[in-house]
Amino acid sequence: MFELVKSFHFEAAHHLPKVPADHPCYRIHGHSYRIELAVQGALDEEMGWVLDFGEIAAVVKPILEKELDHRLLNEVPGLENPTSERLAHWLWQRVVVRLPQLHRVTVAETCTSTCHYYGPK
Repeated sequence: MFELVKSFHFEAAHHLPKVPADHPCYRIHGHSYRIELAVQGALDEEMGWVLDFGEIAAVVKPILEKELDHRLLNEVPGLENPTSERLAHWLWQRVVVRLPQLHRVTVAETCTSTCHYYGPK
């Protein structure tokens, strides 16, 4: 079994409306998000790979570019409270229908704060 990981980046703003008003994340602020999508699968002996990295990008890039990049995430349907956890789950739901080999979605909002989501099996 292999795991392939493809990374992506996008810029967006958000605020967390459920935290106390004196919490730093209550105010609108931005992040340079790093997203990783991991797929698992067996090696295709003829091709020599599990999946073309381009197939992952073809699914994920349009979602990031059209729905998330340079947006206020709170305005995206389903992300009204856009924590890293909710964003990872939101991405999983959109990607897994086209990449059933999906194993993990990772959302990093800073270089030290990362969330991994492993969807239902």
